[in-house]
Amino acid sequence: MSHIVTIHASVKDPAAIAAACRRLGIAEPVQGTARLYAGETSGLLLQLPGWRYPAVIDTATGEVRYDNYRGAWGEQQQLDRFLQLYAVEAAKLEGRKKGYAVTEQQLSDGAIKVSIIESP
Repeated sequence: MSHIVTIHASVKDPAAIAAACRRLGIAEPVQGTARLYAGETSGLLLQLPGWRYPAVIDTATGEVRYDNYRGAWGEQQQLDRFLQLYAVEAAKLEGRKKGYAVTEQQLSDGAIKVSIIESP
């Protein structure tokens, strides 16, 4: 039985991926091929803290493949936090590209509010 999970989160922007990694204090992913439990997959290899295998990001499709064996080989929370910060950074980058003012606010429940406002 395979333990590999595929996330359809559209993780496509290398600049936002790098920014999320910097915020987490982890190394930026490198292009390569990783052997997961049931096979190999290629893309950006994201090594999350405490994970046995890297998460593999295919920026062409936006998919993230990983094998954490239902948490035994890596805490899901680590990937969830990366995905949250990726979404924040992608939104901020896109807003700034279009000339909007961008602010970010950490909420008490752990959510992050990103405001994108048209500049006068």
